[in-house]
Amino acid sequence: MPSFAYAAREAATGREIKSSIDAASEQAAISALLNRNLLVVSIHEKVGKKGKTMGGKVGLQDLVVFTRQLATMIDAGLAMVQSLQALAEQTPNRVMRETIKDVCARVEGGDSFSDALKKHPKSFDRLYTCMVAAGERGGLLAEILARLATYLENSARLRKKVKSAMMYPTAVTIIAIGITIFLLVKVVPVFGEIYSGFGAKLPGPTQWLINLSEFLRGNMIFIIPVVAGSIYGWFAYLKTKSGREFWDRTRIRMPIFGQIAHKICLARFTRTLASLIRSGVPILEVLSIVSQTTGNVIMEKAIKVASGDIERGDSIAAALGKHPVFPSMIIRMITAGEQTGKIDVMLERISDFLDEEVETTLSGLTSLIEPILIVFLGVTVGGIAICMFLPIFKMAEVVSH
Repeated sequence: MPSFAYAAREAATGREIKSSIDAASEQAAISALLNRNLLVVSIHEKVGKKGKTMGGKVGLQDLVVFTRQLATMIDAGLAMVQSLQALAEQTPNRVMRETIKDVCARVEGGDSFSDALKKHPKSFDRLYTCMVAAGERGGLLAEILARLATYLENSARLRKKVKSAMMYPTAVTIIAIGITIFLLVKVVPVFGEIYSGFGAKLPGPTQWLINLSEFLRGNMIFIIPVVAGSIYGWFAYLKTKSGREFWDRTRIRMPIFGQIAHKICLARFTRTLASLIRSGVPILEVLSIVSQTTGNVIMEKAIKVASGDIERGDSIAAALGKHPVFPSMIIRMITAGEQTGKIDVMLERISDFLDEEVETTLSGLTSLIEPILIVFLGVTVGGIAICMFLPIFKMAEVVSH
């Protein structure tokens, strides 16, 4: 639907308002504004790329700060427009500042806060807008925003923990690969030229390493494009429906890392489900939103099938229990929550438990990976060094030939 930028005056006060409105046509936009008692001064259609809302994506940390501060201001009794104006002035992030200004203008122009947020899907996802809409309906916007901020903070904390845990092994692996390539391309050929003057047969490991070095140097112009193309092709395949499904199914079955990935998806699922149920969003809409936020296609399909079973009368636990992707422990706890009428509390406890398990596993894994990577780096570099110095250890035998 086209979007129209307009300047209008309030019929009662004469105050000028500049904002935008979505309508099927310019005449429809003018009629909608007149129904709001606004006298149109000027109006024109906004032209955006492929009809999408202009503006970039807001970072998670900026979103957390915005949500927490807005919840505090509204709880203190400040008006929505006044709060948004204050947040726009103090936000250092340019994208966030422009987004808040646009939301503020839309709210000032008569849109609800949730409707204004929906105009920026890159910054505010469906989970965010649905919880805000539920808060507006129930008159609990400050409380819902506080819950949303807590949810986002927990998500950010877990994401930061995973990134920090993977940073060290990734860095060491890249360094090990770089050193290995440098030795094979620059150092090994020097030893190869020295040993070629002996005219004797070299030990097997040394000869194999020299042959590998010659192969890499002679075919580097072909190897680099092939490796780069393979990496690009792999990531392009993961973006396809079949590729993402294959990867999501494979990664939750991997030893150790698969368990971590599975628990992260389950924690995200239970925490999101708890937040939406507590906010008063209808259960079928909750499941539709949750299925899109788990980050795993296999779990997403299972939730969609469970949603159909729930619509036909099954309980949440019974519907989810039909799918092995949800562990029996979680199903039993959800069952207990349904029986006691405190399913949101039980889901929150499950997510906290899973978060703690993920953090504990990551801490232990980090401690275990460090010595393994050091050994790997030592064996790789040391193995190349030994292979190249092996003829020197057998110098008498090599020279005698």
